[in-house]
Amino acid sequence: MANRLRDAISPYLRSHADNPVDWFAWGSEAFDEAKRRDVPVLVSIGYSTCHWCHVMARESFSDPNLAAQLNSRFVAIKVDREEHPEVDSVYLAAAAAFTQGLGWPLNVFVTPEGKAFFAGTYSPPVPIQGHPSFAQVLDAVDDAWRSRRDQVDLTAEAITDALAQSAAATPRGALPADAESRLTQAVRELEAYEDTTYGGFGGAPKFPVAPVLSMLLRRGSPLAARTLVAMSRSPLRDPLEGGFFRYSVNRDWSDPHYERMLYDNALLLDEYARLASGDDDSAAEARDTATGIASFLTAVLQQPEGGFGSAQDSESVIGGSRSEGGYYALDAAGRAAETPPAVDAKVLTGWNGLAIAGLARAGFALDRADWIAAATRAADYLLESHVADDGSLLRASIGSRRSDAAATLEDYGAFAGGLLALASVTGRVHYASSARRLIDSVLDAGFAAPGGRDAVLAAQNIAAAVDTAEGAYPSGVSAVCSAALTLFDLTGEARYREIVSTTVGGVAAEAFPRPIGYGATLELVQRLLAPTEQLVVVTPGAEPVASDPLVDVARPNTESLTVVVTEAQAREWAEAGFGLLEGRVASNGQSTAYLCTDFVCRLPFTDPADLELALRPI
Repeated sequence: MANRLRDAISPYLRSHADNPVDWFAWGSEAFDEAKRRDVPVLVSIGYSTCHWCHVMARESFSDPNLAAQLNSRFVAIKVDREEHPEVDSVYLAAAAAFTQGLGWPLNVFVTPEGKAFFAGTYSPPVPIQGHPSFAQVLDAVDDAWRSRRDQVDLTAEAITDALAQSAAATPRGALPADAESRLTQAVRELEAYEDTTYGGFGGAPKFPVAPVLSMLLRRGSPLAARTLVAMSRSPLRDPLEGGFFRYSVNRDWSDPHYERMLYDNALLLDEYARLASGDDDSAAEARDTATGIASFLTAVLQQPEGGFGSAQDSESVIGGSRSEGGYYALDAAGRAAETPPAVDAKVLTGWNGLAIAGLARAGFALDRADWIAAATRAADYLLESHVADDGSLLRASIGSRRSDAAATLEDYGAFAGGLLALASVTGRVHYASSARRLIDSVLDAGFAAPGGRDAVLAAQNIAAAVDTAEGAYPSGVSAVCSAALTLFDLTGEARYREIVSTTVGGVAAEAFPRPIGYGATLELVQRLLAPTEQLVVVTPGAEPVASDPLVDVARPNTESLTVVVTEAQAREWAEAGFGLLEGRVASNGQSTAYLCTDFVCRLPFTDPADLELALRPI
């Protein structure tokens, strides 16, 4: 039996390399083999820090008898959902026709043409609590394939047609005239959904829903601070090494699922830094929480090359036995005696963009040059290693190896957003110019990833819907719109704001009634409705002065666009087409602040006290 996963980019695939299952990696080869043998295909999707993926790997995929049954009647494909998000999205949508309890591992049975006709999630080796065993599932699917082939084909065609009908282009439209009142109503719905006993939203399981918290912070809702404080004091947070776990099984945040994801922590770092910039009692606690998150990102997830790994596993070996979460029950001395849970070192472009933005903004707000340096290392690595010669992006890498997976809107939008955040706090215009090239390439491609769709799905003519919903992190559509709106704020080019306005307007009809799943979209609505405050601080000399009094006044200005540059850098920005920086100088050799609202600027400030007064909320 060929061991096709041994040299895979994905650590998740490599963890299955020694299974007795004759796995294929995602690609046309597996489907060609299924056509040759006229057998169905099992597309098994998961990720390396998924607990139940580990369980099924140990219980079912490592069982020689089950593997023999699978090998003789099917072609089996193992997919890392983080490396191939479009594949995961397509088959997750198809699986909704068969089961409501969606999750991972996701096991989808498809025809040799890639069309789904049955799906499930975790299957135990023996029947439990009404759930059939994996052997029973394989028998049932095989029987249907052999004895009811016509029905299988009809089901597969119907689901494929349904996917095609839902795969319309990103909707376009104007923001409704009552958008402000509808946004207010959405916030009220979130307030009604608050768990006033334990914090957070709803019952169990309980997730951080970081995009919603970001929107609430921008909106000035006290609900954001209450939720962030409750989370920082809950079992969802690791108080020793910093960082947050993925979610909690129980309403009181207990019994977390212990994987620590890059995207959760990147977004929450930004939010705790914003909370820490205030002057209330929660600010010091928020600063401590932000410091712990940044430590986790830089000490645990950041790779030697500079990029950030995607997650840390929930499981590790404690006292010789495999344990989920056992490492986190130990004190510092106990942890020092054990091997920490493994890190998935796979560097994903979009998720790294979130980390770059979080570290850059938090580093500026809390005066941590080391966090900005970590963001810079990651950005430089991605610009060197994840941008192809034609300017298109790569989705993933690990070490010196590059994945051939197609980059997505998420990658273009989130990476561009990270580059813009880094440019604003370092004054280095090449980061902003790189971000603009990425967003322009998306717009030139018709608001699509320039590299095209997944090649296998495209060849099979299996459509993928544009997913505008967002739970754990912003959708690709929202990420592109956020970066484009920042480009408008920096350049004054109306085309950026226009595409954001029509795109967000098209999504808003879905977002207003379901605020918990559209936090980033609703934050974009807020940005479109409110005047844009722009602050440019120009310092004399060759390098920005970290201890400059005007810069210190600007640090808490976390909800506005703030750019810090030297006089020479301001000229470079202006020459590169960023109109906000046009004519910005250090007046009479003094650091000078320009405070503008929608490009209409007050007289320059050189006195920190005057700037502080001007920035004070009315």
